[in-house]
Amino acid sequence: MSHNLKITNSLTRKKELFKPINPKQITMYACGPTVYDNPHVGNARTLIVFDVLFRVLKLIYGNVNYVRNITDIDDKIIEASKKNNSSINELTKKVSKVFHENCKALNCLEPTKEPKATEHIKEMIEMIKSLILKEFAYESGGHVYFSVTSFKKYGKLSNKNLDELKSGARIEVSNLKKNSMDFVLWKPSNKEDPGWDSPWGRGRPGWHLECSVMSEKFLGKQFDIHGGGLDLIFPHHENEIAQSCCNNSTDEFANYWIHNGFVTINNEKMSKSLGNIITISKAVKKYSGQVVRLALLNAHYSQPLDWNDKLLESQRATIDKWYNLYDESYDENLLDISESLLDDLNTPGFIAKIHELYNSASKGDDKSKKIFNSSCKLLGLFDIDKEHWDEFKRSNRDITETFILQKINERLDAKKKGDFKSADKIRNELLDKGVIIEDQKEKTIWKYK
Repeated sequence: MSHNLKITNSLTRKKELFKPINPKQITMYACGPTVYDNPHVGNARTLIVFDVLFRVLKLIYGNVNYVRNITDIDDKIIEASKKNNSSINELTKKVSKVFHENCKALNCLEPTKEPKATEHIKEMIEMIKSLILKEFAYESGGHVYFSVTSFKKYGKLSNKNLDELKSGARIEVSNLKKNSMDFVLWKPSNKEDPGWDSPWGRGRPGWHLECSVMSEKFLGKQFDIHGGGLDLIFPHHENEIAQSCCNNSTDEFANYWIHNGFVTINNEKMSKSLGNIITISKAVKKYSGQVVRLALLNAHYSQPLDWNDKLLESQRATIDKWYNLYDESYDENLLDISESLLDDLNTPGFIAKIHELYNSASKGDDKSKKIFNSSCKLLGLFDIDKEHWDEFKRSNRDITETFILQKINERLDAKKKGDFKSADKIRNELLDKGVIIEDQKEKTIWKYK
């Protein structure tokens, strides 16, 4: 299957034709979760974007080696375990379990490999020793730092020079560093905190090191695609490039860098301080994994996406409508991948195409129906049949009979006043929530659709 896929490369800030190193095996790495707290809908967006890219690459090339790591050692994890009075092992196991349940609920395919940081400490120590030997890193007071001035291309991914990065970054202040921008590769651990023996004393690795080590182990010194959220460009991905290129004596690390935009909540930044974090578990329980998935694909992956009830309710109504044409006998050979997905993974364009296919299929076009079902499957939708979808809807009603009757009375009052616009609005509001109302001679009856 020959298709020309174009993706916007954060490294060059241009939309480029994707040219794999080896078309017989595509190599892709995406930064996974730091398992200190339950994942939220912002994390879900990254998961879903790279899952769709994984599906598209599999369709075009067949063989895709997709690696997504789990960070199970980090300062945030140590802090959270102390706060929760639980061991680090208990915390990371519990959060990892929730993460995997979330992936399943969102119908994300399993990556080819899912390595954990703690399983690769030995390799991390080896890379640090190599960087010191090559004079890209130095030991100071039990810490090991990477010397950013030793890597001439530092700042290329974030498109900033060292002075710009210095003024805009939250820098860890330490008189052990030669340069304030130098970042830690190894740090000492006290007795209570987890640690491993190393040539520099008992300690633990810096956050950035693990991805350099694990991507090389499973994908090689140079691979096709590296991705994650927009917030990882600096310092995380910038530091990965520096470590890997210096250690491996290569000009490039990953050929294409892809970053997805942030999720806001009702146009406010999602943050713990504002108390507006919505976990994936809560979102899929209320709306279903499919609705959450479709909502997060509603904007182009590179753009911000606002999470609000109006968006979710409209996506729920769309999925509900689409299930009217659910068919298990879809034909993979009829699948038209469409120019929109090939054009920088333009999911809003592809969703518009699915709406068109639905309209054609509704008029009895059997071919459109098969392509419609295939297209929904490609986006990771229709993971359950119509019977199970209807069952989910019945068990997840978030409106009471009291609420429905109240709305019917409000509508009757509006009609008596001749305010038919408000009456129609109430009818549509109930319809969006899965309730059909019907006016009879002397009363209005209702039923779930």
